[in-house]
Amino acid sequence: MESIIDAIGNTPLLRLRRASEETGCTILGKCEFMNPGGSVKDRAAKYMILDAEERGELEPGGVVVEGTAGNTGIGLALVGRARGYRTVIAMPETQAREKMEALRLLGAEVHAVPAVPYTDPAHYVHTAERLAREFAQTAAHGALYANQWDNLSNAEGHFRSTGPEIWAQTDGRVGGFVSAIGTGGSIAGIGRYLKHRNPGVVIALADPLGASMYHWFKDGDLRRSEGNSITEGIGQGRVTANIAQAPVDEAFLIPDAEALQLVFALLAEEGLCLGSSSGINLAGAIRLARAMGPGHVIVTLLCDSGQRYQSKLYNPEFLRGKGLPVPNWLQ
Repeated sequence: MESIIDAIGNTPLLRLRRASEETGCTILGKCEFMNPGGSVKDRAAKYMILDAEERGELEPGGVVVEGTAGNTGIGLALVGRARGYRTVIAMPETQAREKMEALRLLGAEVHAVPAVPYTDPAHYVHTAERLAREFAQTAAHGALYANQWDNLSNAEGHFRSTGPEIWAQTDGRVGGFVSAIGTGGSIAGIGRYLKHRNPGVVIALADPLGASMYHWFKDGDLRRSEGNSITEGIGQGRVTANIAQAPVDEAFLIPDAEALQLVFALLAEEGLCLGSSSGINLAGAIRLARAMGPGHVIVTLLCDSGQRYQSKLYNPEFLRGKGLPVPNWLQ
């Protein structure tokens, strides 16, 4: 390998024992938390930056700007360091402090803004877009607004990397793929690749409460589902350019309590310490397995590590305050 960027991808595919035994399917988790930056978002960061270089938008000394819940920013900061770029991040101030600390550790300039609706001009995405316009006027070596939602290099990176890896690792036996939606890049890129290899592969969405994608794919209505979620980085209220490419066949609505029970069981029984989005994904994979019946191979993403959410997801006081289950070892 020439640099840390070459270590992004080619993550293991792990059989999830309890989920597989309970459904009669082989449920496999793609260990994206093993990427150098600790999450699946390293892939989007890699391809968005490399593609921008190919287009001539960036050269060493340039600036990469993004609005993010954290993980994409961490990936961009890591890739940016390796390629000689400064990274500027806007993110909601409500996100786990571990992610903000990781960004600052990597040298990113972090703008923490109030958590407001997307329609508010102060929303972190709009803040990032404004910052990018400012840098475009002043940065001598180029400024990239990564725009992971509408930058199709995000989904294309998964079409070129994650999808082929899953196909090869399952020897083409994958029958279903399940993912939550943040930007839509993962489910669009992986879904398109798997459909390209076998149109019969079922692509399913796992959506947290309070997001709009479940109803969008079920009945074409962009309304939010009832309830809310503590998950970070997933749950979308608009159709991004990446989401518009996603070949979704099925959708499941997953409450936090269901997802967290699975996350805690994975740690207690299988030694996997994961974030809440992995619980949403696994809950969706279990539901798809039961819908399809025994004997199928179903793949989902284990997006990032639980260590990135220790102050929330693994904090008994926080969980009790939200009326959510607390694992017995944290009682």
